[in-house]
Parts: sequence; C-alpha cells; structure tokens
Amino acid sequence: MSEERLRLGGMALRNGLLVHGPTSWAAAARAPEGTIRVASGEKPTFPGPAASMPLLRGPLRLAEGFAFIPLARRRLPAARLPFEDRRVAVITLAATVASAALRRGRIPVALRESLAAGLGLLPALVALRGSDLAAYHGVEHKSIGAYERGLEDATEAAKEHERCGSHLVAPMLALSLAGQLIVERLVERPGRLARGVAALASVSGAVELFVWSERHPDHPVARAFRRPGTEIQRVLATREPTPAQLEVGNAALEEILRVEGVKA
Repeated sequence: MSEERLRLGGMALRNGLLVHGPTSWAAAARAPEGTIRVASGEKPTFPGPAASMPLLRGPLRLAEGFAFIPLARRRLPAARLPFEDRRVAVITLAATVASAALRRGRIPVALRESLAAGLGLLPALVALRGSDLAAYHGVEHKSIGAYERGLEDATEAAKEHERCGSHLVAPMLALSLAGQLIVERLVERPGRLARGVAALASVSGAVELFVWSERHPDHPVARAFRRPGTEIQRVLATREPTPAQLEVGNAALEEILRVEGVKA
C-alpha cells in the first residue's frame, strides 16, 4: 500500500458520485430505498503515440474520461447519469435541431455561433436546475479536495475545484467561435469536415490551456483562465451538499482508494 496521493477526477451523478484514478473507476449512488450502492472496475485507456502529442492528447484524454461511464452505469444500475432525465433529453433534441437550423441560415457568423453555443449549454442548465446534481457536483469537489489536502472532514473543503471541467467552458466557446470565423474566411463553402476540424482544434486548444494553467497556477494568465469556470461553479454548477450526500461521496472515495491500492 502506498501513501502517495492519487490524481483523481470525477463526475457528479444525479444521485451519487463517479470517481476515477490512474487505472480504475469507482461509483457510489443512493438507491431509492435509501441504501448506498457501490461498484468499481478497470478504466479503459487509449495508449499510443497520439496520447502524448499536443493537440491530439486533449481529445483523447476527454475520450478516456467518458469511456468508462457506460461501464459504470451497467455495473451500478442504481446510478442516474447527469442527463438521464426526460426534460434534459427533450431540451437536447430541441437545441440540436435549433443549432442545425441556425447553421443553415444567413445570419452573421459571429452571432450564429454565439447563439449555437448558448443552445449547447441549455441541456446542462436544465440538468442542474431542480435536481440534486449541483449538490453532488459539490460532493465531487469536496470529497476529492479533502483527500488531496489531507483533510479528515470533507465539509472543510471548498465546493469549487481548480480542475473542474467548467474551466473549459469559456475557452472552448471562445476558441470555437474563432475557429468557425477562420473557416468562413478561408473556405468559400465550408462543409462538415472543415467545421469538424475547427471544432476539434478548439477542444484541443482549450485542453492544452487547461493543462498549462494547472502547471502554472500562480501565473496571471492561468488565474484569468480559471476565473470564469470558478464563477460558474460558485454561482450555478455547485451547491453545498447535505451530510447524507457527502456520505455517498465518501463511499465512492473509499472504493476508488481500495481498488487503486492506496490508503486514505
């Protein structure tokens, strides 16, 4: 057993928490009857030279972060994913249709892409509203943050975290808008391939900025990079959890440490 602190990531569930470490994932969820169900497994990885190449490693890391979600859902039937809701499904479909209609229109590119980006955020806003998802997002940050700082009580940790994916929102929107504007300038009639390349580049650039800001946390650019995401977390994306919700987070944390072979 090692005393070193793992680098952990996570995702809030509607009724629990999904955590992943270097090799494994673990999840805990509050079942309808009130008990806490726990499951874990090996995390899929995408090895190869592309995994260490700038601009390609970002999308691969994101893909790895999502690859085990279906496995966790199957292994833990009690878990409810963030977008596992009828309202969210309807809004997602409506936003997709509206975005496609916008791109077929003749409105200015900047306005069109800004409206499309706003539509893309709607499902997340609906998922956070009127559910426990924001509170379990707070559980994610407090549980992982307490572990990283060696705190015995997760209530002492902040509900905002410097590695939250919310820090990608603003740069991805800005880079996506810039990429589509460049495509419009360079390609007379841009198709799906050109727009897809621009979208992939925006994701890659945002992830590279994210990694750089984590390595240089005190740099003014890094602080500016994190500021929008921190405000998103503080105002909208997280809520202070209840003791019962933190109990679920502790169960997920204990399980990931167990399967990774590390002491709490």
